[in-house]
Amino acid sequence: MISRRSLALLAGSAALVTGLGVPGIGAARAADAAESTFERIKRTKKLRIGGIAGGEPYYHKDIVAGKWSGFCIDMATDLASQFDAELEVVESTWGNAVLDLEANKIDIMFGVNPTPKRAFVIDFCKPLFTNAFTILAKKGFEPKTWAELNDPKVKIAVDIGSSHDAIARRLCPKAEIVGFKTADEATLALQTGRVDAQVLVVILSLTMLKKNPNVGQLIVLQPLMGTTTNPGVRKEADKSFRDFVDVWVDYNRSIGQIRSWVTKNLELVGVQASDIPPAVNF
Repeated sequence: MISRRSLALLAGSAALVTGLGVPGIGAARAADAAESTFERIKRTKKLRIGGIAGGEPYYHKDIVAGKWSGFCIDMATDLASQFDAELEVVESTWGNAVLDLEANKIDIMFGVNPTPKRAFVIDFCKPLFTNAFTILAKKGFEPKTWAELNDPKVKIAVDIGSSHDAIARRLCPKAEIVGFKTADEATLALQTGRVDAQVLVVILSLTMLKKNPNVGQLIVLQPLMGTTTNPGVRKEADKSFRDFVDVWVDYNRSIGQIRSWVTKNLELVGVQASDIPPAVNF
């Protein structure tokens, strides 16, 4: 005799098989699972981007109004408009952005520095611009080259795991590298005299100096070193979205729009075009 429980299980199995066998149902489920980012954005009319609160001038969140701004937001808004889509900002952190892409929480992350390890798990689009590495140095300390910084007597502050950390350890292996959890903590170490210099990309150096002019002096070391700032997207078989973003980047770089977005938002944090060192070009 078949028990009621067995009948229920059989009925459930039959329903599942029937559902999969009905034309359109199984196919629709498979299509949903295999839908590319490009097709999903076109269908939903939503572009999801990661946002970093306190990441000025890349990102800024108005806590009271809940509104986002910054040059990465301007870029993402324009990209969304190409799809006639609405921009949806998902709050994240620099450390979690790659994980959020992997987990399909966001479609794209602006302002990511490409590294070989990151390229294992996400795809990078073409560079938006090159962000030169600089240092903020304490008063009286004025090295002109990376070689001068590479000295056992020199203490260099970096935020652990960042591109600042990587370049300092690569170019200044003889110096004492002091790691901190965040760039702000590294800046505090410089301000209080615990280190001689802090490595930062020029956009962050300029922003930091405007917040606190007494923190130190900005020096562009020679030879000029930099890291590209790129959009990052999820790895998937269909590269349509990545390819589209590449075309979008090329177009906006060619007409000077990328530089315009960057300089406009630098002005919002008090940095004028005249403050940008001549050796640096966005």
